[in-house]
Amino acid sequence: MTSAKNEEVPVKFHHPETRFARRLAFVALAWLAGSLPLPTHALGAGEDAYQQSRQDAWWTGPMLANTPETGSPGHFLAEPYLYDVRTPHASSFGSRTYLVYGLADNFGVGIIPVFGYNRVENGPNSSGVGLGDFTLQAQYQFTHFQDGSWVPSTALMVQETLPTGKYDQLGSRPADGMGSGVYTTTLGFNAQTYLWMPNGRILRLRLNLTASFSSSTGVHGVSVYGTSDSFHGRAKPGNSYGIDVAAEYSLTRNWVLAMDGLYNHNGNTQVTGADTVDPFGGPPLPRNLHMNSGTSDYWGVAPAIEYNWTPNIGVLLGTRVIFGGHHTSSSITPAIALNYVH
Repeated sequence: MTSAKNEEVPVKFHHPETRFARRLAFVALAWLAGSLPLPTHALGAGEDAYQQSRQDAWWTGPMLANTPETGSPGHFLAEPYLYDVRTPHASSFGSRTYLVYGLADNFGVGIIPVFGYNRVENGPNSSGVGLGDFTLQAQYQFTHFQDGSWVPSTALMVQETLPTGKYDQLGSRPADGMGSGVYTTTLGFNAQTYLWMPNGRILRLRLNLTASFSSSTGVHGVSVYGTSDSFHGRAKPGNSYGIDVAAEYSLTRNWVLAMDGLYNHNGNTQVTGADTVDPFGGPPLPRNLHMNSGTSDYWGVAPAIEYNWTPNIGVLLGTRVIFGGHHTSSSITPAIALNYVH
């Protein structure tokens, strides 16, 4: 009898990229730029300059950037999203609902439940709608914007994402993977201010800065980390950092044009363990496996249009376009959201 040899097999994960999303985003940018009205004519003697009041501007919020406003104690915000993340060979339908409650002056708490269904081109789809990772949120607001002041609204946000979504032991249905299996803490800085355009209409601006740090988790069998049915080991996602700059133009009291611009950097994800499957097609021998995703970066835009029936109820229709980048595939994500504040 011969003894099996333990081998160390380094593996890199790679993802395809497409150019279609980039073309679509350029069209979206051109559309938004063309939609903005030109400055009004120069005022003659005796003419009064028009300036829109903030009470006359109703907002739903851009597609991606979070608000620094916490709301008054006892009031809440509900904003459910429905979306479809489209990549070259898969489509992921999902819902993400933001439920935020004003707990005290300048302090709000919330939850973000996520559900999803994956449809893939070369394999079985998800067996059904599944629960994704569940997020808890707390935010403290430091400053409030006041008319005539240069100080923006600012807040610090903390999110804790819980590993409630299925991520390993997926068997013959990798598409059932809806989660990461790890606890992730996200620290964020949110800011918002208002500018009055030459024609008197309001341009609302937001800035989000985030940093996320994840724990490690045990991984067994087929998983979202690309492991095989015979794998046993651990996965440790890398830290991630992001920036989102958003602008909303109050076209009328009810209609708003919005645009997010975003950049994200993800650290290397490490997967280590033992497997009998050689990713290069060799004989099934016990091997120590060490996989690295490598760092990844992407940037994108999210043009959207908002319609607000009242100051407290509005709807958003938009599309997030990820251009792809280093170890990141391109994607297009149409979405619709309803915003209700009470």
